[in-house]
Amino acid sequence: MAARIDHLVTSGTFALDGGEWDVDNNVWIVGDDTEAVVIDAAHDATAIEAALGGRTLRAIICTHAHNDHIDAAPALADATGAPVLLHPDDLPLWKQTHPDRDPDGELTDGQEIQVAGTTLTVLHTPGHAPGAVCLYAPELTTVFTGDTLFQGGPGATGRSFSHFPTIVDSIRDRLLALPPETAVRTGHGDATTIGAEAPHLDEWIARGH
Repeated sequence: MAARIDHLVTSGTFALDGGEWDVDNNVWIVGDDTEAVVIDAAHDATAIEAALGGRTLRAIICTHAHNDHIDAAPALADATGAPVLLHPDDLPLWKQTHPDRDPDGELTDGQEIQVAGTTLTVLHTPGHAPGAVCLYAPELTTVFTGDTLFQGGPGATGRSFSHFPTIVDSIRDRLLALPPETAVRTGHGDATTIGAEAPHLDEWIARGH
């Protein structure tokens, strides 16, 4: 059975640099009827576990360590036995949310994660956060971009641990090189495609973030 993409939206709070904002997060589940991975365990471990429907959870993959993307990861790991995977450059951010628990494993650029006959390739795309990653699944014609690339431009870079020129380089070099028909499934909001976003790179640079 071919892998499919399931999607749920969870709601909670994003907190950084002393501010708090109400947010809706996209949680992506990639798998088949027997096994899956979760990309960004946001806010509600119970809802995510329910969406798995009894499938074996192979991994909880964190696109980055802002609290709204990882707050439910330990509870989901405890409930399912799945390891939490994070790029090590985001460990300082992780520790702000989970000071007494480390991730279970590291994500590295070029790493391949197999689930349900599908390969997710880790692309290190710093800028929104130092350890931000995207996950490219060519068999699904999809890249999961977390908060690196949205419909309409790059993720925010106005807070600690972020850097606008770096995120532009990451998008230009790692994401816009993907086939234009590739669906961009984001950490918040609506999906887009590489082809829809690529023509606007110069506008983003001129506008700055």
